[in-house]
Amino acid sequence: MSETSTASPFMTTKELASVLRTTPNAIRILRHRGLGPSGFRRGRQVLYRRAAVDAWLAAKEAADHLAQRAAA
Repeated sequence: MSETSTASPFMTTKELASVLRTTPNAIRILRHRGLGPSGFRRGRQVLYRRAAVDAWLAAKEAADHLAQRAAA
């Protein structure tokens, strides 16, 4: 990612996919099913707040019982 995109409190679908090491289409499917981080439309683009993505990832990590057991 470029320096300007990391300074922004928002991420595009493509940037989020890059962070999660998946495809933008996979992010769109998660959003459509209500399973992804909360985002909002700005014109034709969907933006995600970095804080919301961090909170969503933390919740996913907390819900992963196998990962918690492996860390203990």
